[in-house]
Amino acid sequence: MRKVTSGLFHSVDGVVSEPNLWQFNSFDEDLGQGLTGVMERVDTVLLGRVNYQEWAGYWPTAAADQGFADFINGVQKFVASRTLTEPLEWQNSRLIQGPLEDFVADLKQGDGGEIAVMGSISLVRQLLFAGLLDELTLMTHPVVAGSGRHLFEAGDPTTRLRLTDQYRTSKGKVVSTYSLLGE
Repeated sequence: MRKVTSGLFHSVDGVVSEPNLWQFNSFDEDLGQGLTGVMERVDTVLLGRVNYQEWAGYWPTAAADQGFADFINGVQKFVASRTLTEPLEWQNSRLIQGPLEDFVADLKQGDGGEIAVMGSISLVRQLLFAGLLDELTLMTHPVVAGSGRHLFEAGDPTTRLRLTDQYRTSKGKVVSTYSLLGE
């Protein structure tokens, strides 16, 4: 069975949206190695409409020497949207047909590498609370963002996680990986 994963940049105060506004120049070799490892394991990406539209407007024309550009342009991408229609303009992109949870459950049963939810906070939340997200990595930056969207909200269902890996980067980020615990 394929594994569904997600990694989100995270501020100390829990903000996961718009990390470009608060992560500053915090990438280092340690984080780069971790992200490279993800790209080596992933062969399918899930995106929400907003992330898809932002990334489709940037990555296809990004400098070819950027490793992530090569990865994200070449990887198979499935997009969750109620408003977009086929054909999608970004190469290797298709709309998810039917309910998201059914689509992902079927995708997990197929052959291939990891399936990664990239960005797309709503998708991460939906798949986590449906029990379909196998692994969640939070890359906590040593900054208080002050405002923005949080991954977890008041009223969310109790969801048990198990810390499976954690390390600190040279620039002080803490990368914590959790797996979903069954009842």
